[in-house]
Amino acid sequence: MKKAFTLAEVLITLGIIGVVAAMTLPTLVNNTEKKELDAQLTKSYSVLQNAINRMNYEEGETVIPANSSSASLALKLKKYLKLSKDCGLSDCEGKYGTDENGDLAFNYSDHYRTYNNAVKMNNSTLDDGQFILTDSMFIMVECSGTPPNMLLVSVDVNGYNKKPNRWGHDLFTFQINKNGKFLPAGAEGTSFKTKSQYCSKDSTSVWNGIGCTYYALTDKDYWKNLPK
Repeated sequence: MKKAFTLAEVLITLGIIGVVAAMTLPTLVNNTEKKELDAQLTKSYSVLQNAINRMNYEEGETVIPANSSSASLALKLKKYLKLSKDCGLSDCEGKYGTDENGDLAFNYSDHYRTYNNAVKMNNSTLDDGQFILTDSMFIMVECSGTPPNMLLVSVDVNGYNKKPNRWGHDLFTFQINKNGKFLPAGAEGTSFKTKSQYCSKDSTSVWNGIGCTYYALTDKDYWKNLPK
């Protein structure tokens, strides 16, 4: 006759299972969240690309920096997207926030941080039109920016109120270049190719993360190596 497990042995076994679960569950959850963000980024790229293609076709001209004034891109683009809320120029993500010292400051975001979480991001690239789509994606448009003559479209792929709210994690930026091509920021032909400044674990730039979109879409190991 086989001897049954004692209560002590059962409790020890359950304890070991609990420890293993506690160690592995956060990793599994984190990996699932990253896969979701990856899928949402791919979807947002497709949605925006299709909207811009339709806009160019129906408006009768290709939108480029040279023929776009402040806020004009947002006014045109939103007609080709399914909106749940129009935030005007910057009513959702405002132009004023607090700096790292807690003082009121212009173009500091209280909502978004840089790729490596080092500092609050500069939100001057987000204030020429903002709208929330029916699937909760939050779109922010820029028609000038720094350097000048840029057309940028940024998207918070999982929604304004859902974390991590960091460039290169759930916030991604695309650029319409001088030839009208809609490109992921960081790609050849965009203003943010310098990876050491615009998509780096070490950079302290307020722009760090704006150039990560290209790598998020093309580097198979990108999501495995996000900074905490």
